Amino acid sequence: MSSPLRVGLIGYGYAGKTFHAPLINATPDLSLVAVASSRPADVIADWPEMAVKTDPAALITRPDIDLVVIATPNDTHAPLARAALAAGKHVVVDKPFTLDVAEAEGLVDAAREADRLLSVFHNRRWDADFLALRRLIDDGVLGRVTEFQSRFDRYRPVVRRRWREGDGPGAGLWFDLGPHLVDQALALFGMPTAVSANMVVRRDGGMAVDDALVVLHYPTLRAVLAASMLVSGGTPRFLVHGTQASFEKHGLDEQENQLKAGLTPADRNWGIDPLPGTLHRWVNDRPESESVPMPRGDYPAFYAAMAAAIRGHGPNPVPAQEAVAVMRVLEAAILSAEHNELIQL
Repeated sequence: MSSPLRVGLIGYGYAGKTFHAPLINATPDLSLVAVASSRPADVIADWPEMAVKTDPAALITRPDIDLVVIATPNDTHAPLARAALAAGKHVVVDKPFTLDVAEAEGLVDAAREADRLLSVFHNRRWDADFLALRRLIDDGVLGRVTEFQSRFDRYRPVVRRRWREGDGPGAGLWFDLGPHLVDQALALFGMPTAVSANMVVRRDGGMAVDDALVVLHYPTLRAVLAASMLVSGGTPRFLVHGTQASFEKHGLDEQENQLKAGLTPADRNWGIDPLPGTLHRWVNDRPESESVPMPRGDYPAFYAAMAAAIRGHGPNPVPAQEAVAVMRVLEAAILSAEHNELIQL
């Protein structure tokens, strides 16, 4: 059996520490061998034997690294990914892929020229509730979907002092949670014909968008995507209506909380969502509802598929071209909100 692919992780903030490092470590065919971080003590506290660099270039140029994972502030994604591809590495970029479509397309070209795999960590394709919804749609249980409502809310009334909530490039809720909402919608329904959006700052002292309402327009479908920092509860994560039934799901997938608590995919409770969904439909002219159990969430599937793709044994789990499509919608929504108009795609 061949040795595991060697991985270098750039960035050890929330995304690197909570998601990437433990998921890479849980993948049998991957070995995390180096981390580049401006806070090396944080890395050593969690991974005492890890090789740690403060300069990303020192990690990128290591000849023994096969895959570079980029989990840094959003405005650094494109230059770091370009440098890693130029060094002959396969690359995974945390969401959002880049700051705009032009940067995203440039990276796709760079990956093609380097003949290396380029993928984006759209992990919420493997949320338990999304997997359940996708199965219902694929199996025709809902009929033709006519309205898709997807919300990703938090209750954080006090602005935190961190780059995600500052006024720099790539900050704000739409760049943070928008990629999840958009990627899931495109995975289900493809590209919309137009986008309309409203984005505002609602919190006292807020410096970046903290409330977004975006509508993706399709010929026979309306997809409503929303995210807010001022929702303490009461709204469904998904509410989907079709010609035969409706699906309702409350609560968020548990895998992020499990990772924060130190659980690993080896835990017997990994990926279990305790809140079932509800299927609503009419039977013999009477409304009926039934519980829809959730499958296990499966974030580990991303890195397992990435390793297989590098080996030539399977497809890229999230092709960069699909992430470019997400960037097109993100960018169109920003333009719509700025000009208060419908943006055609």
